[in-house]
Amino acid sequence: MKSAVFYGKHDIRIQEHEMPAVGPKDVLIRVKACGVCGTDVHIYEGDKGAAEVAPPTILGHEFSGIVEEVGEAVTDYRPGDRVCVDPNCYCGACTPCRNGAAHYCEHMIGYGTTVNGGFAEYCAVNVRQVYRLGERTSFEQGAMAEPVACCLHGIDMCRIQPGSQAVVIGGGMIGLLMLQLAKLEGAAKVALLEPVEEKRLVAAKLGADVCIDPLQEDVKEQLHKAGFTWVNTVIECVGRPATIEQAIDIAGNKAVVMMFGLTKPDETIAVKPFEIFKKELELKASYINPYTQKRALDLIDTGRLDVSSMVYGTYGLEKLEEILRDAQARAKGKYIICP
Repeated sequence: MKSAVFYGKHDIRIQEHEMPAVGPKDVLIRVKACGVCGTDVHIYEGDKGAAEVAPPTILGHEFSGIVEEVGEAVTDYRPGDRVCVDPNCYCGACTPCRNGAAHYCEHMIGYGTTVNGGFAEYCAVNVRQVYRLGERTSFEQGAMAEPVACCLHGIDMCRIQPGSQAVVIGGGMIGLLMLQLAKLEGAAKVALLEPVEEKRLVAAKLGADVCIDPLQEDVKEQLHKAGFTWVNTVIECVGRPATIEQAIDIAGNKAVVMMFGLTKPDETIAVKPFEIFKKELELKASYINPYTQKRALDLIDTGRLDVSSMVYGTYGLEKLEEILRDAQARAKGKYIICP
């Protein structure tokens, strides 16, 4: 099968790869769509992502496709089923798994990180990680279920209350998802901070009450003009020290600051403990997607969540390394690979 194999920093090769072995509890999926994630970029740049990657490995953890073959012990799926994958497979027996924190599983298998993933024509996964796509969900939308699931875990931790005020920093795919989820949680006002005009226009269509260019406008002044009198939640979706510090700065008293964007492992932020004390802030972060995949799929299939407006383009495997290498191209929106 054709695949994109990661061999190390700045080294991905499109090559023929042996077909995956299908174990008795596995499902072989013919991949139809696989999203390019910020974690893939971190790995390509030689940084640590959410999990350790040992080259050579086929990356790609946001994927959907068609069941091609099932193992002898699989009874719930059959060839032809349209499915997507939760890439994080927990053992269920270690201490974190047995104490309600399975996403810290000591023996986790990560499709597209610790084992081969979806940047290939085929991928075999444990049947526990497979979810059917709804009738109204396309393969491209199904590939977005994993990032939506991660956002759901993060938004749950924000504890947004009906009538509250939220600010999202960053208008990429994750920021646009968080914007919509904050609205669904009941936030009365949601602002988006984003320097790229095209992304601000998409955000306005998705329900942002105000869109601010943080490089050209006074953020606090514009928030005040828009009626943001008490910012209860700030969700940082960029993953840069400067924007995390900005999130802390604009947060209101007793606010939750969700540091959702993934920074480089060695980056640090300058925090004034007195400011956190004085405003009684809660600084939080969110790690992967424990048990939220089905909720994500239901939101997508019912049309409650738009996961298509932020997709910039769909390309073949040959385009993958160029996308990973080109930050300006990625700034245009979400890319989907169709092997």
